[in-house]
Amino acid sequence: MLLGVDVGMARVGVAASDPDGMLATPVKTLKRDAKKNSDISVLVKLAAEREVRQVFVGLPRSLSGGETASTTMARDYADELANALARASLGVEVRLVDERLTTVSAHRSLREAGLDGRKHRSVVDQVAAVEILQQVLEMRRHGQFAPGQLVFPADSGFGDVS
Repeated sequence: MLLGVDVGMARVGVAASDPDGMLATPVKTLKRDAKKNSDISVLVKLAAEREVRQVFVGLPRSLSGGETASTTMARDYADELANALARASLGVEVRLVDERLTTVSAHRSLREAGLDGRKHRSVVDQVAAVEILQQVLEMRRHGQFAPGQLVFPADSGFGDVS
């Protein structure tokens, strides 16, 4: 099983694959908690309960592919998550995958589904996480079994590969 994660300033969207790795479905939206990292604790718990092998964190880049403040935030979040998963001894990989325009696409999908714009906020992060994970599943179907950049836990001896 795989998890997809869309990290925002206020919320974190989570999606999961089916056991066969064919379809991504929304799981939940977590409130971002930069002080206590309770959202990361929930992700570690989900990874353990669902026997997750890999977590894919969306890496937002500018349209030209450059780094932004959001890119740095996603990298920092992925580092924190990798460290927390390592401390829990779960053996779960964390990988960063390009997610340009997934939130824009998620809002469009929700509009097309007829959901009122004011209600987007509660589910848009889940939809973006689904899009991130579905992109990974498509890449895997085409032979890329480890898409994205691997994030090493701080105490692994390898450091960040950014």
